[in-house]
Amino acid sequence: MAQFLEIKAEYPTALLFYRMGDFYELFFDDAVAAAEALDIALTKRGKHDGADIPMCGVPVHSAEGYLLTLIRKGFRVAVCEQLEDPKEAKKRGSKSVVKRGVVRLVTPGTLTEDALLTPSQSNFLAAYTLIRDEGCLAWIDISTGDAFHMACPPIRLGPELARLNPAEVLVSDTAPPHIAATVSASGTAKTEVFHDLFDSEKASNRLEKVYPGWESISLDRPSVSALGALVEYLLQTQKGQLPILRLPTQHHTDAFVSIDATTRKSLELTHTLSGSRKGSLLTTVDQTVTAAGARLILQRLTTPSQQKSVVMVRQSRVQHFFENAGFRDAARKLLRSVPDFERALNRLAMGRSGPRDLGTIRTGLQQAGDLFELAKDQELPKSLQQAFGTLDQFRDLESVLNTVLAADLPLLARDGGFVAQGHRADLDEQRQLRDDGRSVIAKMQSDYASLSGIASLKVKHNNVLGYFIETTALHAEKMLAPPLSDTFIHRQTTANQVRFTTVALSDMETKILNAAGQAQAIELDVFADLCATVLEHAGPLQTCARALAEIDVAAAWAHQAATHDWVAPVITQTREFHITGGRHPVVEQVLRADAAQFVANDCQMDPDATSIWLITGPNMAGKSTYLRQNALIAILAQAGSFVPATSATIGLVSQIFSRVGASDDLASGQSTFMVEMVETAAILNNADDRALVILDEIGRGTSTYDGLSIAWATLEHLHDVNKCRALFATHYHEMTQVSDQLDHAGNATVMVKEHDGDVVFLHEVRPGKADRSYGVQVAKLAGLPKAVLDRAKVVLDALEKGEREGGGQKAIIDDLPLFSAVAPAPAPSKDSAVEDKLKTVNPDELTAKQALDLIYTLKALS
Repeated sequence: MAQFLEIKAEYPTALLFYRMGDFYELFFDDAVAAAEALDIALTKRGKHDGADIPMCGVPVHSAEGYLLTLIRKGFRVAVCEQLEDPKEAKKRGSKSVVKRGVVRLVTPGTLTEDALLTPSQSNFLAAYTLIRDEGCLAWIDISTGDAFHMACPPIRLGPELARLNPAEVLVSDTAPPHIAATVSASGTAKTEVFHDLFDSEKASNRLEKVYPGWESISLDRPSVSALGALVEYLLQTQKGQLPILRLPTQHHTDAFVSIDATTRKSLELTHTLSGSRKGSLLTTVDQTVTAAGARLILQRLTTPSQQKSVVMVRQSRVQHFFENAGFRDAARKLLRSVPDFERALNRLAMGRSGPRDLGTIRTGLQQAGDLFELAKDQELPKSLQQAFGTLDQFRDLESVLNTVLAADLPLLARDGGFVAQGHRADLDEQRQLRDDGRSVIAKMQSDYASLSGIASLKVKHNNVLGYFIETTALHAEKMLAPPLSDTFIHRQTTANQVRFTTVALSDMETKILNAAGQAQAIELDVFADLCATVLEHAGPLQTCARALAEIDVAAAWAHQAATHDWVAPVITQTREFHITGGRHPVVEQVLRADAAQFVANDCQMDPDATSIWLITGPNMAGKSTYLRQNALIAILAQAGSFVPATSATIGLVSQIFSRVGASDDLASGQSTFMVEMVETAAILNNADDRALVILDEIGRGTSTYDGLSIAWATLEHLHDVNKCRALFATHYHEMTQVSDQLDHAGNATVMVKEHDGDVVFLHEVRPGKADRSYGVQVAKLAGLPKAVLDRAKVVLDALEKGEREGGGQKAIIDDLPLFSAVAPAPAPSKDSAVEDKLKTVNPDELTAKQALDLIYTLKALS
């Protein structure tokens, strides 16, 4: 307990996993918290200050699952291991305690094990610093070694955290309150650290140790501060075991499309509004077959480029795979067997690896070599030539791994058996002794029987003498006389037997007894040598892993395009936006699963003609789908993918804003309308002339005239001030008048068809205006009681009549009859022609031919 309390005092904010043999045990408050979080039994062991000590524990072999649960519930865990064999502790005295120490602090942003990570997601550890009003956001994925930084003023911090979705963010304990509040609001795990970690002078020294010659990167002080804080935090939590970090890459805000958190949520880029990944854009378009490819496609969708050259390079890769189906299918087949060796490599660097990580790298290199051979006969574009060219650098390393490693590999190096038979003669000997000790002794017995000429000679074993040679007393004189006495050493004489040993037998006994330990030691040496050999190729291996991910993404998007009839968009530097036959990728997939067809629509926006469309039409007609699909098409195009359309020409978009759907923020005391206004304000204050804005029913959360006036003024501001491309859906039909008055605004409507008082949605968007919203008809489809619908029609007719005749609203309401919940008697209905015909039919008298003819007749009458 004294040792536990001493170590725990160094990590007061973390749960201490204290190694006790085959268990990690927790005590005191740690045990209470862990037992509740993990739903395991809470027991007690011993007393402290007269009170029982709470205790719980988890098995070492299954600790990863418990660690993951704790991390997801917001805990940090200090892993305290035994640093010596208990036998060594006993040599110091019977009451000596085994040396223990924390070997790692597990936090959300410092996970490396596959069991603790999501294969398709990066696991970023970020840090934010503010030096004299200059902010910097830096982030690292220690599982892959990726490192990035960017200038980030406080106002950009929220959107960037939404883009990156880091697992953990470091902020100084002296950071301004609004910085800490922004991080907390993002839903990311916030870790306040001592401000000394962000000291730029000390950070410079830390970076020099990690990146020799790093000053050539020309980092400013905020970047040095943020990156230095990350490195120091890793040194503290990983106890000096740093991952292989790539040189930090700088992100520029004008290099990618700006998408704020609200827009990402409403467009359902990575998760649906309910929080599920299924049904999101990512799940729909992610056809990758490798973990690294899945991480890269996520990055592409969340960070679309606004640099034409970058987009066209990505598109050229997709184009080649799209045009070469056989090559694409063969490449994807090989890629399916590529394991996540990028993460395995960093586990090697941090000393958390096992033989299977080496096996992962071996398999990855084998598949990389096969992919290189596959591409030899292809006329690849330059961008793919570079990617495939990195795959054929590791033949020697692959040969070493194939030679040294066995086919089946254990999880842990200490389990042994991972070195191939025949690689080390001394290891094979130790294994033979360990596994075949009896046969070795039997062979020695045969050799000694031949040497002595005594067929009855035996080699036996007991706990006193160990291995010994035994003959009957009849042969004692022969065995004790030269020349046999020169070989056989007398050990013991009994009434009927004489026992001997030899130097070779004693040596063999020692070898057999120590064989298991010796074999393990040799294999651990081989493992260390292999790890060192692999790490000598760390840089090229990381490049190879990245190239495989690039190839996977390109082939995946080509497969998506070929399977679902997508086209390559034309990317321009203008502000045009021309989509012909555009479709919503997610909705189309859902409809296809139900054997239904999506209704494609065009979208034509041009700064010299119409750059803003005001869209009217009833609820449920598809306005929101139309708005979202055009935003998603822009994102896919600038991510480098083909798009779901017949044709597409897209002038590069700098920002995408979405104000779609209704929600409140009760925790912040904001009503639905207030949230709507805050989001609208963000758009009007930040959208530039290259932005794409989609707005749905602005002003609906307040009174009719207030809402109409706000929507009206918003449309004018987008047109006159922001001068951006916009799709503006509304139920305020009066706004169609303002569209007629603006030079670059037009009216469009979603077509419907009315039949016998019901409405049929055609989902077609065409130029024009809607004269009504069909709200009562939509309410009927939703299943409102008939009495309510009938009453609604009466009120609607009276209000519309009053508006036409100019009557006051109060007078109109006063003239309405009181509502009655009793449903009126149904009006007598007139039989249709189909019903009249059916009354003349006797089904029992119809032949099969007559029944078929009747169906055609009824069809004609309907």
